Amino acid sequence: MDHTRPARTGTERTWLADVVVVGARCAGAATAMLLADAGHDVLVVDRASFPSDTVSTHVIARTGMVQLKRWGLLDALHDSGAPRLTTVELDTGGDVIVRTIKDRHGVDHLLAPRRIVLDDLLLDAARRAGARIETGVSVDRVLRDGGGRVVGLQAHDARGGIRVGARHVVGADGLGSRVARSVGAPLILTRPTSGAAVYAYLAGDWSGVEYHVGAGALAGVFPTHGGEACVWICTPEEVARRHQRRGPRDAVLAGLLAELTPSFGDRVSGAVQTSPVRGMLRMPNHFRQAAGPGWALVGDAGYHRDAITGHGISDAFRDAELLAAALDQALRNPAGEAGALRAYGRNRDRLARPIFDITCELATFPEPERFVELQRQLAVAIDDQAGELAARPSRAGAAVA
Repeated sequence: MDHTRPARTGTERTWLADVVVVGARCAGAATAMLLADAGHDVLVVDRASFPSDTVSTHVIARTGMVQLKRWGLLDALHDSGAPRLTTVELDTGGDVIVRTIKDRHGVDHLLAPRRIVLDDLLLDAARRAGARIETGVSVDRVLRDGGGRVVGLQAHDARGGIRVGARHVVGADGLGSRVARSVGAPLILTRPTSGAAVYAYLAGDWSGVEYHVGAGALAGVFPTHGGEACVWICTPEEVARRHQRRGPRDAVLAGLLAELTPSFGDRVSGAVQTSPVRGMLRMPNHFRQAAGPGWALVGDAGYHRDAITGHGISDAFRDAELLAAALDQALRNPAGEAGALRAYGRNRDRLARPIFDITCELATFPEPERFVELQRQLAVAIDDQAGELAARPSRAGAAVA
């Protein structure tokens, strides 16, 4: 069938695909890219237009860097002007620990590209792999057959209604996922929700990644494009809300830094803020059921944790690869679909759980000694996961091995 033009049924258009992915950012674009590489007909829909920004502090951990290298996309990010980050500084208020990022699994640096760059690069890679991209499309609900299996979507755009028929629907539409709500995906694990994160972009001379431990806070610097850095702070939710009530929103970051990490706050107080303050004042920690008959969730739609460990993009890349492999199996062997999707859920939970548990404890803002120990555990968990991901085959459409 020729999918280049949507068929029309009355005033409602009908689109068909093997897989429809709802959400075109990190998780959705990566899933679509890998499935299209495998030869499947993939449609991606998103209500946003691209390139566009989204709330994110956008550092990519070693796990995510390994994925980008295996997918042949790392050089493009270098070419975009994202600076190579080769050192990490941890200031506990009493000691300053500086380490150079070691070459492991073929990665000796980190990147913190702006999302307006990263998301567009991934979406372009999906398009080159053969995925069809439709933006400005809002999803209303999933469609089911008589047996309850999800068989597509009801959606709309500025031109009217759209009916999407698909063998599988993937929700990659973020924390407030409409797909997750529409399929009734239950929460299978929850932890207390207490953290907040706010950030802004500051111009200046930023040499590497920085973390500053404060009294019930963690602040930091992620250098990014254009001689700017994402300067951020994570605090308990009530602390951030108290500062928000005190005055203008764009003063919240400076106020929190001055109160909770004063030496760091003094250092950045003279830097030019080049953006509004953004962030989240409530960050859930939970797992949703990963998949069911005809549907699956990936990225923040299925698994979310506090931003204090900065692992969200890397989580999205990992789960995109796990899901794409499972759906490839299911599409080629429908009789094995249930087993493939159960395996996706088990693998997602197995790989996500160690970093999830560390994240939840870090979000309680322990004493500096415990904080340093948890950071050490986090580094080990990330390295272990990076090793497992590095051992997987590279994507079929990768420019490099």
